[in-house]
Amino acid sequence: MKVSSVSTSAVSNALRYSLLRAQSDLVNAQKESQTGTVADTGLALGTRTSVAVSFKRDMERLNGIVDSNSLVSARLKAAQNSMSQISSAAQTFLSALTTTSSGSALSSVTLDSSKTMLDQLTAILNTSFNGEQLFAGVNTDVKPINDFNAPGSPAKAAFDTAFQTFFGFAQSDPAAASISSADMSTFLTTEVEPQFLGAGWQANWSNATDQTIVSRITLTETTSTSVSANNDALRKLAMTSATIRDLFDSNVGAGGRQAMIDWAITAVGGATGELGTLQATTGIAEKRVTDASDRLKVQSDLFEKQIGNLINVDPYEAATRVNDLLSHIETSYALTARIQQLSILNYIG
Repeated sequence: MKVSSVSTSAVSNALRYSLLRAQSDLVNAQKESQTGTVADTGLALGTRTSVAVSFKRDMERLNGIVDSNSLVSARLKAAQNSMSQISSAAQTFLSALTTTSSGSALSSVTLDSSKTMLDQLTAILNTSFNGEQLFAGVNTDVKPINDFNAPGSPAKAAFDTAFQTFFGFAQSDPAAASISSADMSTFLTTEVEPQFLGAGWQANWSNATDQTIVSRITLTETTSTSVSANNDALRKLAMTSATIRDLFDSNVGAGGRQAMIDWAITAVGGATGELGTLQATTGIAEKRVTDASDRLKVQSDLFEKQIGNLINVDPYEAATRVNDLLSHIETSYALTARIQQLSILNYIG
C-alpha cells in the first residue's frame, strides 16, 4: 500500500486557488444581483447571443424614434399654439374691418388694428422653438419673415415703388386723395397681390422654404412635421395688414379706402378659413405622431420582454448565490489562516 505525502504548502495552494475562483465568481454574482441580468451574455447564451444582440439593437432603434417623436410632437404643439394666436388676431382684425366697412368705426381704429395684426403676425411667425425657427420650413436657422417696418425693409421699398409706378405719385402726395375705388381695386389686384401671393413674397418678405420638415415617425412611415410661413393663409394676412397699415396712414381718399376695406375683408375671411384648414392638417400630423409613438412603445416593450427572457436572472437566486460565495470565501480565509499556523516544530518535543 502506497501512502501519498501531503504538505501544508499543497493544502495552502489548493485553498488559495479555490479562494481566487470564488472571488471571481463573487464579482459576477454581485453584478447579476445588482443588474438583474447575467454577467456575461456570451457565456450564458452561447449561440443565442446574436438573438439578444439583434433584439437589443431593434429596441434601441425604436426607442430612438420614440424620443425623436417627442420632440416632433412638441414642435407641432408649439406651431398649433402659434397658429391659434394668429387666428385670434385675424378674427379681431376682420371684426375691425367689418365695423369700418359699415361706417361704425373711424379709420384710425382700422389703422391701429392693422398695425397690431402685422406686428403680431411678424412676431409669431419669427418664433423659435428649441433653437429652431418654427415657420421657416427647412431653413430652421433663419428668421422666416422680414419686418415690414424695419429701416431699409425690401418689402416696404417694393410696395412704395409699386404704388409710385402705378399711380405716378407717392402715398403721401395730396393727389392720392383723388384715387378712385376702381383704380385702387386694380392696383390691389395687379400690383399688391403679386407681391405677396406671387414671386414677390420670397423676394421681399420671406426667407422660409415651401418645403417643410419631414420626420420619420416609424420604421416605415414619414410625415410633414412643420409649417411654412409661405402658406397662402399667412401670406394673405401679411398682405392685408401691411396694405391697410401703409395706405390708411397716407393721403388716400375715402373712395380708395373703401375699395381697400372691401378687398381686405374678402382676403382676411378667406385666410381665416385656410388657416383653420392648416391647423386641422397640423392636428392630423400630431395625432399620427402620437399614434406612431404608442405603437413603437408596444413593439419596444415586446423586444424588452424577449431580451429579459434571455438574460434576466432570478434576483433571489442571485442574492443567495452571493451570500453562499461570501460564506465560502470567509471559510477559505479561516482555513488558510489555520494551515499557515501549522509547523512541524509544534510536534517535536
